[in-house]
Amino acid sequence: MDFFKHVSDESRFSREIFESQNRTMKLVTVSLFSCLAAIFQAAGGFFPIAGYLISPLATAPVMLCSMFSPPVGIACYFLTIILLLIIQPAELIIFPFTTGLLGLGIGLSFQFFKRKVTIIAAGAFILLAGIMCLLYIFQFPVLGPFVPASFSFFTAGGLLLFACLYSWIWVEIGIIIVKRLRNSVRRFWD
Repeated sequence: MDFFKHVSDESRFSREIFESQNRTMKLVTVSLFSCLAAIFQAAGGFFPIAGYLISPLATAPVMLCSMFSPPVGIACYFLTIILLLIIQPAELIIFPFTTGLLGLGIGLSFQFFKRKVTIIAAGAFILLAGIMCLLYIFQFPVLGPFVPASFSFFTAGGLLLFACLYSWIWVEIGIIIVKRLRNSVRRFWD
């Protein structure tokens, strides 16, 4: 696991594939990925135990759309928020500040940064900012009763470690998905 490896080639290939599609295909892709993200995020409300294991997968569609194109990723993010408003309003406060924001941040980081460590750090910072905003500005107990309502450096350090680990996992997943996409497209064209 080389943290200083250049990963810009993987994201560049996905952008090239996406940009070669016509406008209708791009709209269908954004719609499909937004629906998947909304279904994954809403699973926590519909299936109380198993749904909480499924809801973190809402990061992947937003991340992939953001890797394809920044405007498409932003459109996927906001379209998912609108769908959650209709499908499961209880999850509406969680998605924009945690899973959706992480997907958008990592996907956009693939566009702007070249090294894996900077992409992980950007994703971790964005996730940490979203969680801290929920905890200390909106006073929403996103992590349950385990995290105190008052700010402490110990809690912030633990959240930073969690955000770094979680961001690292999603960056690795994003790289694997893009590599498989590249191999599938090459087999299809050959």
